[in-house]
Amino acid sequence: MRIGTSLKPGATKILLLGSGELAKEVTIEAMRLGVEVIACDRYENAPAMQIAHRSYTFNMLEGKNIRRVVEKEKPDFIVPEIEAIATDTLVQLEREGWTVIPKASATRLTMDRQGIRQLAAEKLKLPTSPYRFAGSLAELKKGAKAVGFPCFVKPTMSSSGHGQSMVKNPAGLAKAWKYGIEAGRGKTGKVIVEGKINFDYEITLLTVRHKGGTSFCAPVGHIQIDGDYRESWQPHPMTKTALKKAQGIAKKVVNELCGKTGRGIFGVELFVKGDKVWFSELSPRPHDTGMVTMVSQTMSEMELHVRAILGLPIPEIPCRPGASVAIMAWKSMKNPTYEGVAEALKIRGTHIRIFGKPEVIGHRRMAVALAIGKDIKEARKKAAAAAKKVRVVNGV
Repeated sequence: MRIGTSLKPGATKILLLGSGELAKEVTIEAMRLGVEVIACDRYENAPAMQIAHRSYTFNMLEGKNIRRVVEKEKPDFIVPEIEAIATDTLVQLEREGWTVIPKASATRLTMDRQGIRQLAAEKLKLPTSPYRFAGSLAELKKGAKAVGFPCFVKPTMSSSGHGQSMVKNPAGLAKAWKYGIEAGRGKTGKVIVEGKINFDYEITLLTVRHKGGTSFCAPVGHIQIDGDYRESWQPHPMTKTALKKAQGIAKKVVNELCGKTGRGIFGVELFVKGDKVWFSELSPRPHDTGMVTMVSQTMSEMELHVRAILGLPIPEIPCRPGASVAIMAWKSMKNPTYEGVAEALKIRGTHIRIFGKPEVIGHRRMAVALAIGKDIKEARKKAAAAAKKVRVVNGV
C-alpha cells in the first residue's frame, strides 16, 4: 500500500458517505496517515465536514447524487458511514471497479434489518430472538402474536433508535406501526417485530476484518434506551465459554459478509445469558458504543477501521478499563452551546469530545464524556459524573 500526499495528484482519497461524530474521528485518523478525505451528508456542516478537505451536501438515498460525486472525486475508497444510502448504486459502482468498504453487498445487507437478520438466522443458522417482518399493521399484529409480548418493533432501516418502540400488548401495535414507518431513516415500508430474550447483558463485539485476518476488541458493555446508545464500557466481563461463542458468531457473519476481499470494522451486537449468546444486529462500520475505545484502547475503533481500509497491519489490541457516557440535548435549538466543560475536566482521567452538530431537532446526542479508571466501576462513575456537569443550551 502506497499513500500519496493530500491535495496532490497522487493523493490517496477516502469518500465518506455520512459525516457524523464517528465519521469525524475516522477523518482525523485518516488524515494522520496522510489520506485526503471528502465528507458527504444530507445536511451542511455535519461534524466530519468541518475538518475534511472537501464536502458535499445531498440526499444519499438518491443514487445519482452519489454517482456524481464519485465520478468527480475518483476516490480510492468509498466508505458508507450511515444507514440511509442508495445501496443499489454502491453495488453498481463496485461492479464498475470502485472499492466500497467493507463491500457493497455487505453494506446493502446490513443497511436493512431484514437482509442481515435473514442472513444470520436463516442462512448461517445463528441463534437470534424470534422475529417476523411486517409490511402492514395487519401483518404486524400477526407477527407480534407469533413472537409474543412484550415485543420490539423497529423500522427495517434506521439508526440510533429512530422509530423503535417496545410494545407490551396488542393495544400498542397501531402506534408502534405508525412510529416505525414514519421515523425510520430509510423508507422501506416494513418493520421487524422481535420477541424479547431473557438475557443478562448485551455487548458490542468490535470485529476487524483486515489484510492479516480477523481480530477482536475486548467486549464493550453498553446501555441503550429505545435503541439509542447512552453509556458503554470496556472490557465487559464474560465467561471464557461465552466469549468464545461470541467471537465465533461474529467471525462467521463478518466473514460471510466480507467474502475474500472485504475489510473494515464491524460492530456486532449480541445478547448474553450465562454461556448462551444470541446474535442481535450488525453495523459494517465503527459503532457508537465503541466511542469508549478512544480512551480504553491504544488504537480506537476508528483507527482500526482506517488501518483495515488501507491494508495496514493490526497487531494485538491492548485494552484498559474505560467508559463513555453520551451527552444529550433534550430540546430543539439552532445554536447549541456547551456549559460545564471545565468542571467536567477537573475529574481526573476524563475527556470530553464535542461533536459540533449544528442544530438539534427534538433531542440529539451532542457530545460524549470519556474516562479511565482502575476498574470498570470507577471508570463508569467518573464518566457519568463528567457527563452530568456538561449542559447543552441554546446560545444567543
